[in-house]
Amino acid sequence: MSHEMDPTQPPAPTPGKRKLRSQLWFDNPDNPGMTALYIERYLNFGLTPGELRSGKPIIGIAQTGNDLSPCNRHHLELAKRVRDGILAMGGVPMEFPVHPIQETGKRPTAALDRNLAYLGLVETLYGYPLDGVVLTTGCDKTTPACIMAAATVNIPAIVLCGGPMLNGWHNGERTGSGTIVWKSREELAAGNIDYEEFMEIVTSSAPSVGHCNTMGTASTMNALAEALGMTLPGCAAIPAPYRERGQIAYETGRRAVEMVWEDLKPSDIMTREALENAIVVNSAIGGSTNATIHINAIARHIGVPLAIEEWETIGHKIPLLVNMQPAGKYLGEEFHRAGGVPTVIAQLMSKGHIRENAMTANGKTIGHNNKDRKIGDPDVITPIETPMREEAGFIVLKGNLFDNAIMKTSVISKEFQDRYLSTPGDLGAFEGRAIVFEGPEDYHHRIDDPSLDIDEHCMLFIRGTGPIGYPGGAEVVNMQPPTALIKRGIHALPCIGDGRQSGTSASPSILNASPEAAAGGGLAILKTGDRVRIDLNKRSANIMITDEDLAQRRADLKGQGGFHYAGNQTPWQEIQRSMVDQFDEGMVLKPAVKYQRVAQTMGVPRDNH
Repeated sequence: MSHEMDPTQPPAPTPGKRKLRSQLWFDNPDNPGMTALYIERYLNFGLTPGELRSGKPIIGIAQTGNDLSPCNRHHLELAKRVRDGILAMGGVPMEFPVHPIQETGKRPTAALDRNLAYLGLVETLYGYPLDGVVLTTGCDKTTPACIMAAATVNIPAIVLCGGPMLNGWHNGERTGSGTIVWKSREELAAGNIDYEEFMEIVTSSAPSVGHCNTMGTASTMNALAEALGMTLPGCAAIPAPYRERGQIAYETGRRAVEMVWEDLKPSDIMTREALENAIVVNSAIGGSTNATIHINAIARHIGVPLAIEEWETIGHKIPLLVNMQPAGKYLGEEFHRAGGVPTVIAQLMSKGHIRENAMTANGKTIGHNNKDRKIGDPDVITPIETPMREEAGFIVLKGNLFDNAIMKTSVISKEFQDRYLSTPGDLGAFEGRAIVFEGPEDYHHRIDDPSLDIDEHCMLFIRGTGPIGYPGGAEVVNMQPPTALIKRGIHALPCIGDGRQSGTSASPSILNASPEAAAGGGLAILKTGDRVRIDLNKRSANIMITDEDLAQRRADLKGQGGFHYAGNQTPWQEIQRSMVDQFDEGMVLKPAVKYQRVAQTMGVPRDNH
C-alpha cells in the first residue's frame, strides 16, 4: 500500500525538525525491524500504513465511560465527536479504557481507585505511541486521576468534562443529587416519610445522563479543571444531554491536535498561578472539601509546592458567588445558563482575585478567555459586589487532635451558627462532650443508643476512616444526630473525623484530619466523654486534657501496638496502604511524586523486542 499523504493536512516533519513521539513507533527508518513489528498489528482493524506513517499526531482518548460508571457513560457517545474533531484537524484518534471509578458504586470507597486509575493511565500515556490525549472526566475521582496522570507524563493533554445531569424534581421542588439523600435521611428518621417515599424522592434526583447536578465533588473538580486551564472555556458546566456538550467534544478533539503541534503541555498550563486560581474559584462556587485532596495531589505530580494552609490564606476571604446546592438553591442547568465557570472567573477578575496571565488549553490566557463574560441570571451567579457570603473559603484548624483539618465555611447554617458559634463572650468557639465512633458501621449501630446520652452539646467523632484506616478515605464524616434530636428540630451536631464527606453534603464538618488515627494522629487517643474545644477564631481543635495525660495516652497507644483498623481485603488495598500519603499531602502514592515530566526526563521507553 502506498504511503499516501493528504495535502490539506499538516506535513510530516522534515529532517532536522521535531519528530512526533509516535513516529518512533510507526516511522523509524533507523530501526526497520521494530517499526514493522509495531505497525503491523495496528493495521489489523483497518488503519492504513499511510495514516500511521504520515506524521499525523496520534491522539489518545482516555475513555472513562463504561457501564460500571454511569456518571461517565455518555462519554462512549461523546468520544465519537472527539474522534470527528481529531480527524478534522489531521490527527489519528486511538481510544482506550481507563480503570472505572464510580462514586456511588464502588465499595469500600471510590477514593481507593483514584491512585489505581492514575497508575494505569500513566503507563498508557508513556508506554504507547501517543502524541497527545483527550481526558474524559465526570464522576468525582475520574477528573483528578486523569489530570494527575497527564501531569506525570506531560504530553499535550486536554480535559473533556462530561457535564451534570439535568435538574431533578419532586413535587415541584428541585432534588439535587446527593444533597437530597442527606435531607431525606433526616425526614425518614423523623418519621415524616416512609421507605418507599424515601426511595422515590432520592431517585428523582437522577433524571438523565451525567454526573451530580449539585456542586458536589464532581461539579467542583470539573469546574476546577477549567479554572486550572485544562479545558476549553465553558466546558465544565454544560449539562450532559445538551447539544453544546457534543459540540465542545468536537472542538476539544480539534484542539488536541493543535496542542501537539504547539507542544503545549500540562506543565505549561498547571503553574503556580493556575493552582491559585483553582483555590479561588473553589471558594466562589462553594466547592467540595475533597478539592483540597485532589488539587494538592495534582500540584505534587506537576511539581508545584502547595501547602494545605494556602487553601485558607488564598481562598478563605473569597466571596460565595454561586447559589447552587448544597450551599444554595439551584442546580447544574441554572448554573450553566447563568454563565458557568467563565462568568464566575469574570466576576473574580473584576476584583483582582484571578491570576489573569495563566495559560490555558486553548493557547490563550485565562484573563483573555473570560474578560467579557456577563452574568446570565444574578440569582444564580451573584455579582461580586453583593455575594451570598462575604468569606466562603475553607479554614484550616490545628491542635492536639490533628496537625490540620478542613472546615467549609460556606455551608455553616443559621441553626449551626446560632447554636454553636454565638455564645456570648465566646463567639466563634464551642465546647462539647465527645462521642467517638470506630468507623461508619459503629456509628450506624450506636447513634441511637440511649446509653450514650447524646444531646445538643455533644460532638460526634469518627475515626479509622482515612487513607490508611478505611482504606482510601471514606465519605462518612457528615453524621446526622440521633433520631430523638432530629425529632426535636436539631438537624446538625458538630462532626469531626479523619475521613471525608460528600461534596453534596451541607454539613460544616471538620474533616480530612491529618494525620489520621491509623497514622498516629490525635484522634487515636480521643475517648468518649472527653471535653473538646473548637475555636474557629484561633483555628484550633483540642482535647481538653493536660500535657501529662496526653503523653500517657500516646504511650498507652504505642504499648497496644498502635491504632487498630480493618485488615486488607484485596492486593491493591495492601499496596496502597503501604505507600499512601495523608490527605493534606494529596493522598498520593509517596514513590510516585518523584516521577515528573516523564516524557521529557525519561525519553521514549525501551523497545519491547
